[in-house]
Amino acid sequence: MDMKLELVPIPVADVDRAKDFYVGRLGFVEDVDVRPADGVRVVQVTPPGSACSIGFGSGLPAYDEATPGSVKALHLVVDDIERARAVLVERGVDVGPVQDVGGGVRYAGFADPDGNTLTLQEMSWRTGDRF
Repeated sequence: MDMKLELVPIPVADVDRAKDFYVGRLGFVEDVDVRPADGVRVVQVTPPGSACSIGFGSGLPAYDEATPGSVKALHLVVDDIERARAVLVERGVDVGPVQDVGGGVRYAGFADPDGNTLTLQEMSWRTGDRF
């Protein structure tokens, strides 16, 4: 039986600010921005090349019951962490330094405007044609 993780909800305080950050700064693709009912807004964005999206919005328990900033360490796997970090820094994202944790794994972390954290991750065996 296949199971595909397709959406990770994250809590945010300001939907427009979050959308500006994820689409405008990180370069995620805007898949959905709808208001299907009064008081409900659903935004879904996807990192380029990913099969899994993140969602945020208002008026639904998935978005309103968690504390903004409470999601930690969502991993964005990249094939060249130095290049990915440089692109994000150029776009105004405050990305920490690249840390080599051994075994061919390197990380660089940052946060969205609410404090939800994301981590760029490079694994030496998942680069080039193997990415």
